[in-house]
Amino acid sequence: METAGTINRAGYLRESFHYFHLRDSAGQERDFHFHEFDKLVILLSGRVEYLVEEQSYELEPWTVLLVRHHTIHKAVIDRSQPYERIILYLDRGYFERVMPGAGLMHCFDEAERNRRYLLTVAPEQREELRAALETYEKTAQDTRFGAQAMAETQIIQLLIQINRLHEAVPDQPAVYDPKIQQVLSYINEHFREALSVDSLAEQIYMSRYHFMRLFKAQTGSTVHAYIRQKRLMNAARLIRDGVPAAKAAESSGYGDYSAFHRAFKESFGVSPGKLKKD
Repeated sequence: METAGTINRAGYLRESFHYFHLRDSAGQERDFHFHEFDKLVILLSGRVEYLVEEQSYELEPWTVLLVRHHTIHKAVIDRSQPYERIILYLDRGYFERVMPGAGLMHCFDEAERNRRYLLTVAPEQREELRAALETYEKTAQDTRFGAQAMAETQIIQLLIQINRLHEAVPDQPAVYDPKIQQVLSYINEHFREALSVDSLAEQIYMSRYHFMRLFKAQTGSTVHAYIRQKRLMNAARLIRDGVPAAKAAESSGYGDYSAFHRAFKESFGVSPGKLKKD
């Protein structure tokens, strides 16, 4: 169960991909969370703000949001308007196996590397994107022989199209308060070091009380929870790259391994050693 200020893992993907076309008047809001799979969001109508790591984006129709696995994010939905969107969950390992060297997940990697997660799409490109989605949805309803294989082929074509859009269109700027943007950028660069609410508040010439309130209002997370999850996610990446868990903990800002082990298992649902085996 999630509590205020926590950042949790949300769900597993047991298929190569899962495609949602959702229409409702409320949507589903979660606290800050992350996935083991990559996630693509295309807004069709409505108003929604996505908070992704240290960025905040107001989505417009036919903008494309790229959320790499383990990237912290949250949707803030305007419930006064109908909300329609495409959400695509993707098993990176599957697509890298069936199309080795194709770089189908490159757009997600670049979005994470550059900390720019939103693509704006030109009007003429929107029609191509709309056609690709309609073609997939029609095929997904087909029950004849080979329909599933055709559907997977169309998802691959969609990923190629998204990668081409990523290369061709500019990123949409984030809209966080400049002071909070400054603090988030600092945390992302210095989370391995000792950080305190007081020292971060001093950087932007704000009282501790007002800084904590503004940070929570802007990000939906407490300062401590955000820093904690940045450290844990960095440690998880290092462990998966073969770094011993104790070294990964130390390199991510944890001086006490037992505290790291407890926090890691609480956040990821497995021990550091189990993550390495997986």
